[in-house]
Amino acid sequence: MSPLKRSARLWSGAVTAALALTLAGTGQASAADVDNARNGGFESGLGNWTCSAGSGTTVTSPVHGGTAALKATPAGQDNARCTQSVAVRPNSTYTLSAWVQGGYAYLGATGTGTTDVSVWTPDATAWKQLSTTFSTGASTTSVTVYLHGWYGQAAYLADDVSVYGPDGGGGTGPAPTVPSAPAGLTVPATTSASVSLAWNAVPGATGYHVYRDGTKVTAVTGTSATVTGLAAATSYSFQVTATNAAGESVKSAAVTGRTAATGGGGGGSVPRHAVTGYWQNFDNGATVQRISDVPDQYDIIAVAFADATTTPGAVGFTLDSAGLKGYTVDQFKADIRAKQAAGKKVIISVGGERGTVTVNDPASAANFANSLHTLMQTYGFDGVDIDLENGLDATYMTQALRSLSAKAGPSLVLTMAPQTIDMQSTSNAYFRTALNVKDILTVVNMQYYNSGSMLGCDGKVYSQGSVDFLTALACIQLEGGLAPSQVGLGVPASPRGAGSGHVSPTVVDNALDCLTKGTSCGTFTPPRTYPDLRGAMTWSTNWDATAGNAWSSAVGPHVHGLP
Repeated sequence: MSPLKRSARLWSGAVTAALALTLAGTGQASAADVDNARNGGFESGLGNWTCSAGSGTTVTSPVHGGTAALKATPAGQDNARCTQSVAVRPNSTYTLSAWVQGGYAYLGATGTGTTDVSVWTPDATAWKQLSTTFSTGASTTSVTVYLHGWYGQAAYLADDVSVYGPDGGGGTGPAPTVPSAPAGLTVPATTSASVSLAWNAVPGATGYHVYRDGTKVTAVTGTSATVTGLAAATSYSFQVTATNAAGESVKSAAVTGRTAATGGGGGGSVPRHAVTGYWQNFDNGATVQRISDVPDQYDIIAVAFADATTTPGAVGFTLDSAGLKGYTVDQFKADIRAKQAAGKKVIISVGGERGTVTVNDPASAANFANSLHTLMQTYGFDGVDIDLENGLDATYMTQALRSLSAKAGPSLVLTMAPQTIDMQSTSNAYFRTALNVKDILTVVNMQYYNSGSMLGCDGKVYSQGSVDFLTALACIQLEGGLAPSQVGLGVPASPRGAGSGHVSPTVVDNALDCLTKGTSCGTFTPPRTYPDLRGAMTWSTNWDATAGNAWSSAVGPHVHGLP
């Protein structure tokens, strides 16, 4: 959220549409398989590689292997594309992989003569392996292997690029060997229906298989996975294997994960289906309101915003009495109490587009929790909304929120308002934080606006402003480990409330019906219905009032009438 609009982070749907993740094959490699890539470790600088617009260079730190790695920086309309022509054999299968770090990174192959392939990952703070397979056509003797970043994003690093398969005439690298078993398997989080797992990367691995009680349940390319569809209050045994073109390792040591007794979610007496609205503590051209002016259709009122103080991690809040036409602190507190007496929740939102809150160590996590608890006591807030649009540290934000929960007790209302990009993958820090605190989390109201086209849970690209955009992106959260009661649809109340992505209340209502009842869907049909879906959110009650409360008058009754 922001006083005017949230910053746009636009994606090109036409390019992104090709980015469907493909797991590497795990069949046995033949004796003739070699690494057909040249200078895949960038030990010879950029030899054999061509990078667009001078975007690439080599660095000596950090590296994944050897003494050098590629660093490529997108700039303007250039996405820092680095390519190599690789000799291959017709009618053959190859495994393409690379280790990446830093900003958004893409790996792919074109000119295969069959189906071109690509894989990608969002920001990676540690080295992460991307891997995919491709088959060559009957007359294909070379393919173009590429890496690139994304427009306006940070530089990416790449190392140890390989193209394993039959020798195309230029390969000299050794064939892969079966990787060793993963070590360090842990259970960082559980819910009543899922167990999250994490383990250490295995050199030479292109993927991992996850086993539950001896049965393979999923395959991933990263070093974490969430196993869903589990029974509540039940213990399960988990093991992981590492795979590559040469085969599968032996299983790791087993760990036990026990699911929670009940579904996740805090929030005291928040209605089964609820409407959240942000209330602006400033005048930006929208209708200036007091808390008492907020319509009764809103069940959760998020006061925007608390922001950083001079103490690391700590936040503060000051009522803008002058900007709010003389609204006093005493009147503000009294209005909060009146809303609570009417069954509503009033919470303090932290951050916003211009927020500068940083929680990145134990001390700042403690300061964050302590300062928020003080604000709750001072003003009578029922809880907290996390709207940090400039990144967060999952480890220490989790620590901070659990500390706050311990202070505030089980009635704490905890909501989040991530951007669409923050919830594209369970590996993203925001998504990991939500899963880490699922047992105390009320709802995640992702902002379905100011984002451009994004991937849905089916791997297809959807444009904002449609039923499909709302439902296909909500599906990622619903199938990624959050309870339906912890998912809400966040949209602007009017066209002036955001830079892009405003939809009519009818579109919101149709998306709610699609997700809860399987009706009024667009081209995307969810894999199941989610009758417990929490509801909807809007930025803001002030912009809603500017438009005659048209949004809450239409969406509010619809949310409250859901099954």
